[in-house]
Amino acid sequence: MTAILSLQSLGKSFGGVQAVRDVSLGIATGEIYGLIGPNGAGKSTLVNLMTGLLRPTKGEVFFDGRTTRGLRPDQCAKLGVTRTFQNLRLFPSLSVGQNIDVARVPGHDPDLIDAALVEFGLQGQLGRSAGALPYGDQRRLEIVRALALKPKILMLDEPAAGMNEDETAALGVSLRWVKEKAGCALLVIDHDLKFIMTLCDRIGVLDMGTLIAEGTPAEITKNPEVIRAYLGEDAEADLVHGNQQGD
Repeated sequence: MTAILSLQSLGKSFGGVQAVRDVSLGIATGEIYGLIGPNGAGKSTLVNLMTGLLRPTKGEVFFDGRTTRGLRPDQCAKLGVTRTFQNLRLFPSLSVGQNIDVARVPGHDPDLIDAALVEFGLQGQLGRSAGALPYGDQRRLEIVRALALKPKILMLDEPAAGMNEDETAALGVSLRWVKEKAGCALLVIDHDLKFIMTLCDRIGVLDMGTLIAEGTPAEITKNPEVIRAYLGEDAEADLVHGNQQGD
């Protein structure tokens, strides 16, 4: 498959601290790519670099064959690079419908948005204030709103945060629906390893800003470097039994 987004030797420093070190990877069209690693590994920083919120110290981000260097987040979004945030960025005083409307771009598919509202269980809440929704519904609203931007790649930072096991499983089903119906790639950061391992086609593992491994879920759970840096010796057994591990 063709890479919709690729990083080439990407790095970011804050003063003397290297948050991202020489990261190269590619995400294919229609792929669900997971990104995991310990706290402070550089995951959110990497997403901020991909979406134009931060400028790289070195290296390049290529989207659909062109560099995004110098583009603002809104310009990246117009190209099809969209995201949700670890901390919710809804307009709480606006209704569910208004939150979606402010994101709609020319050429968006209204039928897809209507279907997404049904898929994410929000179809009966269009007139309700976004700030009055349960936390899980607010998370789901962010994803539906992002679809109104007509994404080619959708980046989700901790989409399952605060959800129980049943909600997380339902979210995985809905994200596979997004992949199929919207035809976009997904990049997913989450600290629920069972969620990541069952959802993603491939996974990249960051440690201290460095990409230490990349592969299928089965390959990642058996990688000695990943086990040493992040998963721990009991990780494979934990995942088999459905336990959750911290990010």
